[in-house]
Amino acid sequence: MSNNKKEVSSSEGTKVTPRGAYPITKRVGDFIFVSGTSSRRADNTIAGVDIIDNMGTKYLNSEVQTREIILNIERNLAKEGASLKDVVDVTSFLVNMNDFAGYNKAYAEFFDKETGPTRTTVAVHQLPHPDLVVEIKVMAYKKKD
Repeated sequence: MSNNKKEVSSSEGTKVTPRGAYPITKRVGDFIFVSGTSSRRADNTIAGVDIIDNMGTKYLNSEVQTREIILNIERNLAKEGASLKDVVDVTSFLVNMNDFAGYNKAYAEFFDKETGPTRTTVAVHQLPHPDLVVEIKVMAYKKKD
């Protein structure tokens, strides 16, 4: 068993290493599966976490996290020769459904209501880090060249 960890690019162009023993993407024939993706960056900071006062109070922004997640997914798909246009199914996990509006707004910047992928959005008790409020996994279909 190899100790090599797959890496993915964050928005800053640096590498993000998975926090567990799993591949970021897996191709099976013409299908590409992208593991649950968060807005965590290579330096372990999380996009969409804003400190709003001098007491360290945090605002966890689902819109910013969703946008960053989809950009991370886009980069992961590119490594497989695919793009967001090839996504056929999306599963999204929200810690709080009160964050749905921000999540949905950012999501709509990337996917069209009429021609985009199918989508399921579920509420979950928690994600792997307390500052994460959204995680998204996708399945894409792209014929091999």
